[in-house]
Amino acid sequence: MHFDFDHLLTVVFTLFAVIDVIGSVPLFISYKEKLGGLDEKRITLFSGIIMIAFLFVGQSLLNVFGLTIQSFAVAGAIVLFLLGLEMVLGHEIFKGDNSTSQKGAASIRAGAIVPISFPIIAGTASLTTIMSLKANYDKLYIIAGILINLLIVFVVLKSLGWIQRVLGAGGMLAIRKFFGVVLLAMAVKIFSTNLAAFGK
Repeated sequence: MHFDFDHLLTVVFTLFAVIDVIGSVPLFISYKEKLGGLDEKRITLFSGIIMIAFLFVGQSLLNVFGLTIQSFAVAGAIVLFLLGLEMVLGHEIFKGDNSTSQKGAASIRAGAIVPISFPIIAGTASLTTIMSLKANYDKLYIIAGILINLLIVFVVLKSLGWIQRVLGAGGMLAIRKFFGVVLLAMAVKIFSTNLAAFGK
């Protein structure tokens, strides 16, 4: 297979926008305070396992429900579009349970999986995007994109305090809105590319 750097860059950037690790910094900081700390390595590991596993078994799950990658990609594009609107407009569309009352080392380990690894990092949007990308790009690019983003996630988690001081509330808001626009554009591209498959 001929390696296409542009494809890798598109996958990496798309996943980065969807995972929105910068936009999630306030959430990470909040959970770090609630849990008394974060296990960055465990969080990164579990997030990677979830995303890569879904890349390979996602098709089998779709087959169980009689769906195609194209139909899932179109549905995923709609989800991405709504996420983009949420990020740009600042209105919460997807609501989740972010409560936790546990403390200590046990809660830090549990927090590595729920809610940080799933659904904040490897959530519905990330998994949907992985399946959407699978309809247009080779698995090699997607795996590489996941690994690169996991490295970014790890670095961000290790640098929460520094990022908060440098960006400030206004900076994080601006970055979140920028990647919201990116998501909207990617959603339109994925939707238009895969919608044509239904006419065949």
